[in-house]
Amino acid sequence: MTSTSASPSASAGSGGSGPVRPMRARRPDEAHRAATPLELFFDLCFVVAVSQAGAQLVHAIAEGHTAEGVRSYAMVFFAIWWAWMNFTWFASAYDTDDVPYRVVTLIQIAGVLVLAAGVSRAFLQQDWMVVYIGYVMMRLALLTQWLRAAASTRGAERRTALRYVVGIALCQIGWVGLVVAPPGLRQWVFLVMVIAEMAVPPIAERTMATSWHAHHIAERYGLFTIIVLGETILAATVGGRSALEVSPELGDLLPIAAGGLLIVFAAWWIYFAVPAHSRLVSNRESFVWGYGHYVIFASAAAIGAGLEVAIETAIHKSHISTTAAAASVTVPTAAFLLTVWLLHARHFKRGPLQQLTLPVSALAILACTFAGEWAVLAAGLVATATVAVGETLVHRGPAHRTT
Repeated sequence: MTSTSASPSASAGSGGSGPVRPMRARRPDEAHRAATPLELFFDLCFVVAVSQAGAQLVHAIAEGHTAEGVRSYAMVFFAIWWAWMNFTWFASAYDTDDVPYRVVTLIQIAGVLVLAAGVSRAFLQQDWMVVYIGYVMMRLALLTQWLRAAASTRGAERRTALRYVVGIALCQIGWVGLVVAPPGLRQWVFLVMVIAEMAVPPIAERTMATSWHAHHIAERYGLFTIIVLGETILAATVGGRSALEVSPELGDLLPIAAGGLLIVFAAWWIYFAVPAHSRLVSNRESFVWGYGHYVIFASAAAIGAGLEVAIETAIHKSHISTTAAAASVTVPTAAFLLTVWLLHARHFKRGPLQQLTLPVSALAILACTFAGEWAVLAAGLVATATVAVGETLVHRGPAHRTT
């Protein structure tokens, strides 16, 4: 994680691949800073791993192994999200876009594809070796980027880069425990290592923060949210197609399809209703905002898995109740809305009605769990009503965009 404080040596960004250049910090006030084609490619490849995690979550829930499935999903998704997030903040501060930078980034992409290949073994056999190898590939590649930054800078900025190098290296050694520890201890190894990984950025930047670009960071997070929501729609579409191959009856599937679409549309609307970058003014805000997106990304992807579970339950392919299937959609939807409200939406609310809109909506969506076969449609209608109420309150109140 990084901060909007610029280093004295901050320089303007790059203009395309070229000769190797010193890896110096980019200016946090750089004009027209936007996501690069390499960053967009990076995001797209990472969603492959998200898709694999979601597919395994579907199987676990549909087979009645919800607790085990959610635990494995949380562990795999952390590896994906943490590697993505660390690259995102590093790139915002030090993207040189030269040949070595591009090659190392492509190695990180290869790492996430290796991780994706090991997701099913992690879920079904609790074999984390392939996931670990892919994760280490991504993290060591980023470590070399920090070494480049250290070699190109001096003083406090160089010390910050070297602390990242040491912290990342030690954590990769610690993650060996996830592979060699007895199965009963692995979840505790995971929790310890999550704390260790998340402690690296605040420790590394305790004396000098790196020069990330607030608008660029907000755009990167927003683009990844869009891609994950798109994956959710794709997952639901694939589930619906498979269901139609088994049973051509549309009556049981249409409410789920309509409700799922309304949920995804509302999730997009609500996430982008406020200018998130305006909250990123220091490390204090950015750490909470950046780390909190674990829940936003994980819940957005889980909505798609839940829709697939709901479809399988509707055609009697799963081994769970209708209420449990509905919860696989309503719980992540409520988590998404509540987390968006906590991270940035609430800071733009004016008055109790605006402040209560998203929390009340989250509770109402949870209540839809008990609406039987109409649960997903009911949740989608509540999500749609949330957008409508939010827009109405905005237009009746001060000229401040908030949903």
